[in-house]
Amino acid sequence: MSVFETGPQSAAIVPDERRLKFLPTLFGRSLLIIGENAVYSLMERLSPLDYRGGFWDFYEHQGTPLFLAPRSRSRFRITGEITGFQGEVSAEAAGIIATLFAFSHLSFRYPSDHLSEAYGRLYVYSAEHAEAAQIIEAID
Repeated sequence: MSVFETGPQSAAIVPDERRLKFLPTLFGRSLLIIGENAVYSLMERLSPLDYRGGFWDFYEHQGTPLFLAPRSRSRFRITGEITGFQGEVSAEAAGIIATLFAFSHLSFRYPSDHLSEAYGRLYVYSAEHAEAAQIIEAID
């Protein structure tokens, strides 16, 4: 299985004892704080009506970090100015959208194979997600 094949959708929440390793693995050590903050600030812009901060879950697939998703509510209205998409998605889908935007935005300022590969993994994963149509429309 290649790095971009994920198989059936079965992302799992990273257990507390492995949370500290998640962000450095997802964004790389040099961008872990910048990457995490990018996801949070992009979520504020994507869902200004619903997102007010809070605890985020970290998701992985087959031990590989994929995305962050807010735990503060179950659904988010995506209405922000950075996407033409207007709709409501699950917290997981909102997290996928925010994380994909973060990878994309960061890659322009910090070109890196690591960010490109992480974006590719998450994009392939999101294409098989139950809310794939909304995710793809939001990032398009």
